[in-house]
Amino acid sequence: MGWQKTFNLLERAKGCHLVTKEILAEIGSGLEGVQAGMLFLFIKHTSAALTVNENYDRDVRTDMDMALDVIVPESLDWRHTDEGSDDSVSHTKASLIGSSISIPITNGKLNLGTWQGIYLTEFRHRSHSRTIVATIIS
Repeated sequence: MGWQKTFNLLERAKGCHLVTKEILAEIGSGLEGVQAGMLFLFIKHTSAALTVNENYDRDVRTDMDMALDVIVPESLDWRHTDEGSDDSVSHTKASLIGSSISIPITNGKLNLGTWQGIYLTEFRHRSHSRTIVATIIS
């Protein structure tokens, strides 16, 4: 059996944002009755990404954003800047983190670790609403 839904996350500016609760609110009906399955989340953008990481200490999100800025600095001589100085740097970071994640489902719940949560990593300075495609296979 398959279930799929496309939805938009709330607008957010640059940073790593915990979005687990927001995603659960959107996919609740798809989780119902799934004893064992997989959730696939795909972001339909090239300047933001999805990942799973610690959900407890918000400093982890700040540290991740800082580390990504060091690994892929905006100060490089980027050629593709059609939408601003954060254009190509955002595309590069999105490729490093990735456009999709998969999470096991057990007894109608996401089978994340105790300290794991779903992050939206937004790389553009200006706030954007991001479109997510959620697919559940059971």
